[in-house]
Amino acid sequence: MKKTLYSLMLSEEVVREVDALAHRLGTNRSNLINQILAEYVDLVTPERRINDVLSAIEQLMRPSGDLVPFFAPNSFSMSLKSSLEYKYRPTVKYEVELYRGGEEAIGELSVMFRTQSAALIQAMTSFFSLWKRIEDAHLRPATGLRPDYALYDGRFSRSICAPDRNCSPEELAQALSEYIKLFDRLMKNSLSGRLDAHEVEAAYYSHMINSPVHI
Repeated sequence: MKKTLYSLMLSEEVVREVDALAHRLGTNRSNLINQILAEYVDLVTPERRINDVLSAIEQLMRPSGDLVPFFAPNSFSMSLKSSLEYKYRPTVKYEVELYRGGEEAIGELSVMFRTQSAALIQAMTSFFSLWKRIEDAHLRPATGLRPDYALYDGRFSRSICAPDRNCSPEELAQALSEYIKLFDRLMKNSLSGRLDAHEVEAAYYSHMINSPVHI
């Protein structure tokens, strides 16, 4: 959404209260005034949509004992933490970042891990490679979506594609939440040896064909 510079005459008292509220919300004067006016005229801004999506993800993830969400209102990203079933129970951090605009990619999902175990690094790298191969084989042919992937310095990233159909913030949040939960569950089962590559692929395919929204 394009933004243009305007000059407004505001009372000092109003500006003082707006600045105080903006500080509490972690934003600035311009963004807050833009948000207030948009809500007054019932206009959904990109910022409001992002906030609605991330807030909904937080609520959907709260009941989960495996993924702990962390979200600060009026930000464009959130994180979730999960523990692996591995000695010392290393932590995996998921980060969801959404963009204000974008036609093909609306954001990015990153999986970050820190470990000194060469065996675990190799196992996780193998799983990330498997995940990409599975999506190349099933997601792209079925939906036309073409995510971008990157793996470097203990970080696996995948672009979040624009949904393959129009959907509400709640539906997008549901799709993202289910995708992250699927990834986390299959990664843990793969690392523990409970699922082999073929079983991971079968579980992914079953999820994909039953999902109303693909990203």
